[in-house]
Amino acid sequence: MIKRSTLTALAVALLLAIGLAAVYLPPFLTNSGASTTLAAADELTYITDLDFWQRTPRERAVVANARFDLQHDLNDVPLTIGDWTGVDDPETNQEVMILLEPEQYIQRLYHDDAGRSLWLSMVGGRSSQPFHAPDICYDADGWQYDLGSHATKLDEGGEIYGLWLHGKKQFPGEAEPAEHVVYYFYLFPDAQRNQADGIVLFKLTSARYGTLEETLKLHEEFVRTLFRKAGSPAELAAGASS
Repeated sequence: MIKRSTLTALAVALLLAIGLAAVYLPPFLTNSGASTTLAAADELTYITDLDFWQRTPRERAVVANARFDLQHDLNDVPLTIGDWTGVDDPETNQEVMILLEPEQYIQRLYHDDAGRSLWLSMVGGRSSQPFHAPDICYDADGWQYDLGSHATKLDEGGEIYGLWLHGKKQFPGEAEPAEHVVYYFYLFPDAQRNQADGIVLFKLTSARYGTLEETLKLHEEFVRTLFRKAGSPAELAAGASS
């Protein structure tokens, strides 16, 4: 299960989020090299980024295979995705729901044919209140962790960027520390990124399978089942008008 913090720890952690937000402003990377015609007008397109506060150089437009906006029910994201089969496991910690006040909060556990599992969390809201970087909670709950960013190449061209966290915590009575690998990014319905139009946090959490790099590859495989092509927002606009 994903570790849940207490109300007090979350409240303190959220107050720290503003001061720590700058940690996630990454250095500039070159363009993904996607086709100059990114998406047709009838395709599902979104904007992804590492930060919900402001744009970063890793902002990308992406073509999705499911709907990730608050005009639709996030429960409609498929439970069967490629080799993965999921089950819903709704958040039961009411303190979290009262504090964050999300418009939508979906939590699922997916398993693949090899017996590996990962959590998919989707949190949607129309203000900054439901969102904070996952390391805030891990820090408040006593985990030790490393942070970084990672690019996911998509099958039809381009790549999107996510932030990762690799956390460890030694629990009493356990011989080895627990380990979590988290990979996440934010989705906006269009390039205007108006909070009132909605923001969705897309977050994957799993145990470590092999090395950190191998685990992130596993997360990449899952992401590619839901997103297939990416480019700059300008390429999105060009594709939609063609």
